[in-house]
Amino acid sequence: MKTVLPDRQQSLVQWVSQATGINTFGVKVRLRGNNLHILCEGTECPQRWHTLSDLLQALQQTDLDILTSNEEPSIYQVFVYGRRKGEQRPKWCHRVYLNQIDKHLEQVKQALLADSEKSKQSAGALIVSNESLARQGNPEAIARYLSETLSTLGVSVQAKIKPYKPKNSQPEEDRLWIFCQSSYSPDASLLAEPIAQKLRYLKLSGYQDAVVVSQVSGETAPDWLLRVDLTPPEVMLKEWARWGDVQAIARLLTEVLSGLKVAIQVSLKESTLHIFCSPAFDPLGSTPIPDKEVCLEAILPQLEAIAPQGILAATVYGQKAGDKEPTWIDWLALPAAKYPAFATSPLDLANTGDEPAIIFLLERLLNPDLDWRLLTGGVRVLLLNKNDLLHIMCDAPVCPGRQQVATKVTQFIRQLKITGIMGVRVYGRRAGNKEPFWHYGVDLEHRQRLVPEATPEFAATSKYVNDLVTSETSEPILRPDLTTEEVQSFVTEVARDWMKTASATAKKFLVQSQLFTESHQSAEQSPDVQGLKVALVWGTLGLLLTLQTDWVLGRIIASTMPTPKVASVLPSSSSGQKASLISGKTQREKTTFFTSTSKTKSSPNQSSVFNASEFTQTDDIPTNNLAAAPLKEKATATAILLAARSQMPSFNVRQLDEQLALYKQRLARTGTPPDVLIIGSSRALRGVDPAALSKALATQGYPNIDVFNFGINGATAQVVDFVIRHVLEPSELPKIILWADGARAFNGGREDITFKSIAASAGYKQAFQKALTTANSSDLPENQVNSGEEKIKEEKPEISAYEAVNQSLNQALASLSASYPNRDQIKSLLQKQLLILGRNQTVGSQKQLTDGTSDESTSQQAVDFDGFLPLSIRFNPARYYQKHSRVPGNYDNDYKSFQIEGQQDAAFQEVLQFAQSQKISLVFVNMPLTGDYLDPVRKQHEQEFQEYMLRLATSPNFIYRDLSQQWPKSNDYFSDPSHLNRFGAYEVSKKLANDPMIPWPAK
Repeated sequence: MKTVLPDRQQSLVQWVSQATGINTFGVKVRLRGNNLHILCEGTECPQRWHTLSDLLQALQQTDLDILTSNEEPSIYQVFVYGRRKGEQRPKWCHRVYLNQIDKHLEQVKQALLADSEKSKQSAGALIVSNESLARQGNPEAIARYLSETLSTLGVSVQAKIKPYKPKNSQPEEDRLWIFCQSSYSPDASLLAEPIAQKLRYLKLSGYQDAVVVSQVSGETAPDWLLRVDLTPPEVMLKEWARWGDVQAIARLLTEVLSGLKVAIQVSLKESTLHIFCSPAFDPLGSTPIPDKEVCLEAILPQLEAIAPQGILAATVYGQKAGDKEPTWIDWLALPAAKYPAFATSPLDLANTGDEPAIIFLLERLLNPDLDWRLLTGGVRVLLLNKNDLLHIMCDAPVCPGRQQVATKVTQFIRQLKITGIMGVRVYGRRAGNKEPFWHYGVDLEHRQRLVPEATPEFAATSKYVNDLVTSETSEPILRPDLTTEEVQSFVTEVARDWMKTASATAKKFLVQSQLFTESHQSAEQSPDVQGLKVALVWGTLGLLLTLQTDWVLGRIIASTMPTPKVASVLPSSSSGQKASLISGKTQREKTTFFTSTSKTKSSPNQSSVFNASEFTQTDDIPTNNLAAAPLKEKATATAILLAARSQMPSFNVRQLDEQLALYKQRLARTGTPPDVLIIGSSRALRGVDPAALSKALATQGYPNIDVFNFGINGATAQVVDFVIRHVLEPSELPKIILWADGARAFNGGREDITFKSIAASAGYKQAFQKALTTANSSDLPENQVNSGEEKIKEEKPEISAYEAVNQSLNQALASLSASYPNRDQIKSLLQKQLLILGRNQTVGSQKQLTDGTSDESTSQQAVDFDGFLPLSIRFNPARYYQKHSRVPGNYDNDYKSFQIEGQQDAAFQEVLQFAQSQKISLVFVNMPLTGDYLDPVRKQHEQEFQEYMLRLATSPNFIYRDLSQQWPKSNDYFSDPSHLNRFGAYEVSKKLANDPMIPWPAK
């Protein structure tokens, strides 16, 4: 432990002089990077071991960082030189590792003993090199190891290990950070390759990559960044060997056969690999030829493990170097001969547009020197196919040259002739940067450019190559010189002036009405007299206004609602349908003026949603055409009105009230329940399209199948059980129930917020009271039931004096007023007009948004008349997680305390028994999820749920279909990580219609 700490003011020169006894004039020091250089000189050259002994003892008791300023880097090594004054070169030099001073002292002590015995041998303790310590992954040792090279350039090094969370839901990993600091700005091309070579030479385990940060002393922002790929050379070789690269295969086989003292040569002709085995060292030509069985036993397992692409067989030869004829030959069949997927060559795969094959061929083209690639990581290729352009990013520790790279890449892509690719854009950058240093473009066919092309953003690492983030700034910038602070201050001043003007105007109006006076004014008249006058004037005005309003409302009701019995519709009659059509037509005519203008103006904008890079501004706008059912008329406004007019009390869940109202309207219109009822949470609401399902069933021989989607956001098994058994009557249930959901709806350990809201509602109480009443009435004789009803009718509630007066006043007002008897119709009319106005404002506000963006909270309410919520949003992880935090499975409340047994399981058992008793086919569909959503925690819970459902799949009238792993990589089918959009719903509906296990009803 360091106990002696010199005064901070002592300089390094004074400290060395005191430690060694050499005059300060004979001591010179220099700090370069993390290395301290000390020169000791005198009339006679200072003795090496004595000087080192004194200096090491002082170092053992001193913290050198205290002698330097806080701004200077830490010292890792000390170089001590000794020379005679007047000489140019030192006579001796000794390197001291500050983390191994004890071993240095032991070495010096043994050297002093050897000098005393006049022995020329200087044995000592084993000094472990920084390289050996750095291979263990110690960040301090890595910094010392790099400083051996960089300190000569005046660059100090510091290494740290920081955890980071990958973007693709993988577990947290460690990342190595190398901070380089210097008094000047070194060129990245000067340091990049030496740092990359030295880091890769260590063959560190546990790190995917390292980030090198160069910074000038005293500055806060880094000068440049560099990413070093730490993938081990063996892994790189196996990756290329897997694609059939002959050089990589030869390297791997050489490593295997080197222990057997066998040298090999490898060549490829057509689809056969030729391997020549010869003695590794045979200067006299007397070494025997390698044994056939030994060579084959070593070569065959390697080739089978590699399974090279496009290579069907291997021929192995045994011969001496220089012989024309081999001594023995054998043939080996490779995996490509058995599996057709391996038989296609990389070039043929690239011609079909296979991106991994294109990446391999391009990297092989740009890395002709395999040794250089293994040393530095080489040139990596990132590929992005967008519309009809192929974007190719080339990055390396030193930015690849444009002249050497661009022409090669474009010529190669031109030869491939990939279908649908009309142009190539090539970019070059230093590894670790997002923006390219240069770009180059060639059109393979004539293209019509709508807007100038710009560079897309590629991710900084290959792991995130699919995370393409387009620019958020799609609006034109009129004043680029204005800053955010200036705009904010300007808006604040305008708002302040507006508030002053508005408050002064309101104050003046209130004072003129004589209902208010200013606080500082004195009342000149008597307050009683003044109050009587004001009351008389305003009372008269109020009475006149009331009478006029009543007359106007009476005229409106008389002209707009001639038939007061529209709301009472019998299920068997068709008048309800006609009335709804007439009201809908009237409503559309009233809103034609407001909606037509917005639609006409917005249509050109919707078709022109390209930014400067020819990428759509947001992934909500489709970049490629996906099949989906046509959008139908929205039913949100109708559902709200129907729910408001319904005689049933609310369930405290708005969507349940509205979906039930739409369902009741469907029953009143058709007179019979739908053939198929889709039910579940938001995953059912968005995930199964009734129109697409009905159309697909028609092609399968089931025409005119009526389908309704009764999905409810947040619905669990308890909610579904309550809706099926208590909300809907048995006569209102379909022939088949399609329950679309997943594991989280069956988690008994989570808090069921939706069902709690329903259980606290008036509708819930009425549903169970109705059930009890029905059960009791079925047990009693008919005369007892009738007598009970008569008693209820005979019993009249007691009326208080206040209620009697209130009723008499209401009756008197009803006799005088023209609008009072029709107050319910007035309320409905006002609600409808407010909804129309709100919808117009919603449409206008949506059109004012940036093209391609959508208000998700508004669109979630826009269901159609089939109860389906069609969302056109496409899930893009890069954009989505900019607005929403990534929640891993162990922090997801939907999977909290996950357990199948409990209240949700009990509800599901009730649904099974009820469906069996009513002879209803129950089909449960485990809906698709993205691979981004299915992290290890959620996968484990999904597996538990799978086992649970498979156990119950033996129940009669119950069918289980699993689609959870259907499209883990097809993000275009999803609106977020766990919900489908209308394109995914279309595909799911088609898949269900074609499922032979589902007993669809036949008409």
